Amino acid sequence: MTPMTGDNMQPHSTVQVMGIDAGGTMTDTFFVRSDGRFVVGKAQSNPGDESLAIYNSSEDALAHWERTVDDVYPELLTCVYSGTAMLNRILMRKGLDVGLICNRGFEQIHSMGRALQSYLGYALEDRIHLNTHRYDEPLVPVSRTRGVTERTDVQGKVVIPLREEEVRQATRELVEAKSQAIVICLLQSHKNESSEQRARDIVQDELAKLKVDVPVFASVDYYPSRKESHRMNTTILEAYGAEPSRQTLKKVSDRFKKHGAKFDLRVMATHGGTISWKAKELARTIVSGPIGGVIGSKLLGEALGDENIACSDIGGTSFDVALITKGNFAIKSDPDMARLVLSLPLVAMDSVGAGAGSFVRLDPYSKSIKLGPDSAGYRVGTCWPESGLDTVTVSDCHVVLGYLNPENFLGGAIKLDVARARQHIKAQIADPLGLSVEDAAAGVIELLDLTLSEYLRANISAKGYNPAEFTCFSYGGAGPVHTYGYTGGVGFKDVVVPAWAAGFSAFGCACADFEYRYDKSVDLGVAQFAPDGSKETACRILQEAWSELAVKVIEEFRANGFDARDVVLIPGYKMQYMGQLNDLEIVSPVATASSAEDWDRIVDAFENTYGRVYASSARSPELGFSITGAILRGMVVTQKPVLPEDPDAGPTPPREAYLGVRPFYRHKTWMDAALWKMESLKAGNHIVGPAIIESDATTFVVPGGFETTIDKHRLFHLKEVK
Repeated sequence: MTPMTGDNMQPHSTVQVMGIDAGGTMTDTFFVRSDGRFVVGKAQSNPGDESLAIYNSSEDALAHWERTVDDVYPELLTCVYSGTAMLNRILMRKGLDVGLICNRGFEQIHSMGRALQSYLGYALEDRIHLNTHRYDEPLVPVSRTRGVTERTDVQGKVVIPLREEEVRQATRELVEAKSQAIVICLLQSHKNESSEQRARDIVQDELAKLKVDVPVFASVDYYPSRKESHRMNTTILEAYGAEPSRQTLKKVSDRFKKHGAKFDLRVMATHGGTISWKAKELARTIVSGPIGGVIGSKLLGEALGDENIACSDIGGTSFDVALITKGNFAIKSDPDMARLVLSLPLVAMDSVGAGAGSFVRLDPYSKSIKLGPDSAGYRVGTCWPESGLDTVTVSDCHVVLGYLNPENFLGGAIKLDVARARQHIKAQIADPLGLSVEDAAAGVIELLDLTLSEYLRANISAKGYNPAEFTCFSYGGAGPVHTYGYTGGVGFKDVVVPAWAAGFSAFGCACADFEYRYDKSVDLGVAQFAPDGSKETACRILQEAWSELAVKVIEEFRANGFDARDVVLIPGYKMQYMGQLNDLEIVSPVATASSAEDWDRIVDAFENTYGRVYASSARSPELGFSITGAILRGMVVTQKPVLPEDPDAGPTPPREAYLGVRPFYRHKTWMDAALWKMESLKAGNHIVGPAIIESDATTFVVPGGFETTIDKHRLFHLKEVK
């Protein structure tokens, strides 16, 4: 546990907010009191029962306040969950047996996918050699796919009416094939939904006649957007992965209620807001943990007055990077996830499969060290005797080099065996390379740090930015161990490590708005100097789309007990210059659109954003303007964390924070690193490396040549000593 305060629990200070990050390795919980103080808990993840891991992590956190879940859960006003269960279900192909109804002649479209799906996630050498490409198993096999006669053209005109008897026959066949859900996705339904909605009604009618209870998912009801493969994949995902995940979330919710909780569990969504676990479009939560960190970074950036932030999150399995520029993060409209192209708004992030739990192997031919992409997950490494592993992980190297305290991992919940880690590193890495165990382990860490540093630097430079303009936030359970390694020499304006780094994504979830978002494809083209009539027509079409989406948003909030007047509606749109391929997402400068003046303001907002994202000189108004999508977000006010503001205690740490020294290996030398207890350090304390700052949940390494100061918000600022 990582308490953020040394004071005792005050009788009047109730616990109000909880955030959860159920990762592949660890499950973090984050609790906030009414006085703004918070605490982080940590426990090993439990893929078989996430609710139990959340319970254990909660007990770990609340023990500092000498309280239990039975005391605290009934007090909570809000709780936000994020996790990887749905993504893992997709990756492992363990979803429902879904049946698919599409246009006749297009039965293979899902199996074929977009061509880029054959090389998504591949390294450069595998992308350029065609013989290394492969398609994953489709979520829906051709044997459970049925085509029906219907055709709507690109303008939305029904050219061939739906053959209704074929839909009934397809339904009967899919039921016989033991389909557990049925998805309907017809061409151009985002332009004209009538055929797909009729097919949906027929399927439901036929299922009723057969007395079969099978859920039906029509793409137009969920993701009415252009790009057929993206729309089909996302709707299938809703049936294949989201519905089983809903059962997981129900189990989590039920355990909360068992201990007296009264709140409605919310889940972090891909667009950066939170939705109820009962929400219709649950596929929007396919990836949620890393997004919480971006939301938390935005809040901290506002507190520090930093508009440009590089977010870096290292867990046991991956390194996730996102950029916040001018106080805003980017949203991808058509992202890829689990090697599938999707129609989901997703906070723009880049990931590489390298983390503290990554397996370390030698290439049998080149004898070079290979990291990941697979990981030990919650089993840590060979240093944990009960892990059942015999392959070296990055964590084994940490233990051997003195980075981690083998007696205090997870607060001593599990004990690590240094000798066992040395034995495996020696046999698998050191002896084959002719190195000492320490140099082999140090080489692994240096390789990982270099990989992460280059990846982070490339993400900033490739977008045309200078690292000197950015503050880097480093978090995640393994972030503080590697911060110096991947930020050193990059030239950031500042490097910040939150004292609650291990639970930072859970903190970010607690910071997120309760927000629903719906999107709809539209197709509007207006010339640069169009007459007012054309501009007014474009505004009318856009406003009609917003009004349609507003009904969906308000329905979701009503299902969660909110009245329409509680909901703040925020319209937006996706726009591009006509003829260009990529659009930008813009928050509308007008609440409603009706006049030529409204259109001009809509265009100005797009051009200002375009000049910021690319360059002012790249703007091309002479091409005309095209709106490709309408967006409507709705939010309600919720309780959020308040950052602590501790009094300055001066640069000298208190005596009780000093724990002694521990041997620490770096640059081919063993040296003594001063040990400090993170929870006992005060605002203003200054520490010069070599030092190791420990908490039960994470370890912050400050090697020689670095120094750190903790500020009033309990944020460590790491600097290289010149």
